[in-house]
Amino acid sequence: MTRIERLREKANSLPTTPGVYIMRAAGGEIIYVGKSKKLKNRVTSYFVSGNHSYKTERMVALVQDFDFILCDTEIEALALENTLIKKHSPKYNVKLKDAKSYPYVKMTREEYPMLLVTRERKSDRARYFGPYRSTSDAYTALETVKKIFALPTCKRSFPRDIGRERPCIYKDMGRCVAPCAGGISREEYLGLVNSAAAVLDGNIRATVAELTLKMENAAQELEFERAAQLRDSIRALERLVEGQKVVADPKISRDVFALYTSDTVGVLAILSVRGGALVNKNEFILSSSELTGAEDALTLIADYYDTAGNAPREIMLDFSLSEDDLSLLGEYLAIDAGHKVSVRIPERGDGRRLCDMALENAREAANQFKREATKADKTVERLGELLGLDTRIKRIEAYDISNFGNESIFASMVVWQGGRLARSDYRAFSIRTTAGADDYGSMREALTRRLSHVGDGSPSLGELPDLILLDGGVGQVSAVRSVMEESGIEIPLFGMVKDDFHKTRAIVDEEREISIAKEMSVYTFVYNLQEEAHRFALKHSSGNQTKKLTRSTLTRIKGIGEAKARALLSAMPLAKIKTATAAELSAVKGISEKDAKEIVAYFENERKNKK
Repeated sequence: MTRIERLREKANSLPTTPGVYIMRAAGGEIIYVGKSKKLKNRVTSYFVSGNHSYKTERMVALVQDFDFILCDTEIEALALENTLIKKHSPKYNVKLKDAKSYPYVKMTREEYPMLLVTRERKSDRARYFGPYRSTSDAYTALETVKKIFALPTCKRSFPRDIGRERPCIYKDMGRCVAPCAGGISREEYLGLVNSAAAVLDGNIRATVAELTLKMENAAQELEFERAAQLRDSIRALERLVEGQKVVADPKISRDVFALYTSDTVGVLAILSVRGGALVNKNEFILSSSELTGAEDALTLIADYYDTAGNAPREIMLDFSLSEDDLSLLGEYLAIDAGHKVSVRIPERGDGRRLCDMALENAREAANQFKREATKADKTVERLGELLGLDTRIKRIEAYDISNFGNESIFASMVVWQGGRLARSDYRAFSIRTTAGADDYGSMREALTRRLSHVGDGSPSLGELPDLILLDGGVGQVSAVRSVMEESGIEIPLFGMVKDDFHKTRAIVDEEREISIAKEMSVYTFVYNLQEEAHRFALKHSSGNQTKKLTRSTLTRIKGIGEAKARALLSAMPLAKIKTATAAELSAVKGISEKDAKEIVAYFENERKNKK
């Protein structure tokens, strides 16, 4: 029985109920996660000859087995699919990737929510507002709402810090409601934060009207200082409104999605309209240039709101989904939004005009990406000429080593492919058999393990790169060359040498040094690749070291060893452990009431000693 016959037979045994399927390659690596209303029909279709897209054919060619999880409803299947995609980042799932790193204002999901600026949107159920055109714009918006609603600007955490220290001068100036002094209830604080969130979400005109009324009333009551403060707040809000394009009726708030795809790139564009004004727009470069169908488009939108968490009541699409999928998406988004969400495809009017605008934004973002990719291709072509390579370079792998003394030694593998960094193909190798801080030995071990996967069908590692670049000189190149000779693999191999100022100086092998200082585009490309390899290696070694140091903090507590420390840190961050009650700690599996009391006593004593 062939592989396809075996998989088709297994698929035919599935029930025709909602569920999630998980495709696995050789070695068990997850390469695709999907959902379906009728699991048997969907999974079987992969293993029947038909009109599959190129991307689907490539994925099916790697599938060695699949798992499945039955669900009670389609909504449950969609939620589980999103969770698994985020957890495993399968190679063949279409995922959203920012065209660039935008700044956002984040509202945390704490008992007393905080507002802060961030460039990273996580799936942490927090609310994110933006993106903003620049960090300066994000901070301006944040400072404006904090000033208007007298929200704290300090780093104190509430309710933990209520009553611990004296309020700062902002309380006396009337610039902060000072929850640290206990003068405001949690409900009142949440009301102010939600008002700030409404402004950040684009509902500025309603707030301006409300403040204007308050200003007029204050003036009539001869409260001129209060009226002046309200006047300044109104002017600050009006500055935020400047530049927002009015595109619809003032009562309308909606998000509009358009999808543009070509042979080389896909872009999902989003326009956010609040109070009739276009307050934000964003374009996401898709991690695959092809969608496998409507289910991918539906998952992309669900993924977007799973991160952003603020779906409006109306969503419009420029592309087709079935009536069932439109209803499913609306029901799924309504669960978190807390209100009904209508998802539709407009055919005329303002909605159609906004869809056309979104599609034009998507097309322009795709063209910009193509131009940048073409420029990158020309740079890599020139790099190949300088290195004397005969073949076209399609995939480059760059490696670096990072360590903390003789501990937490990691080798990074970063990948450039298809005109950009292929982050889903990145890998980090924990150095296990090389003793101590031996860069040559560590590089040799990492490449031995990496090259052992060539040809085994596993994503990323199963592919053969056209060029390998190592952070280091002739020593690193010689160390890895011996690995290639032992494995019978021939890949162009060079080292990236840095100067005394830690800048890339040249590219070397065992026989020559090739200067790239006067080749600005090549120099910039190699330098950025070298820095990315260093960043990724450092991220893993420092992260591992931080975990060790964090665990060591807990293992100083009587009765807490490595296993219990890991259990605690899996349940909550160290900051939470330090302030948790004995009941909260003892709820963690493996932590007894006695352990919990020891932990509480330890950190209470630590706080006393700091005073």
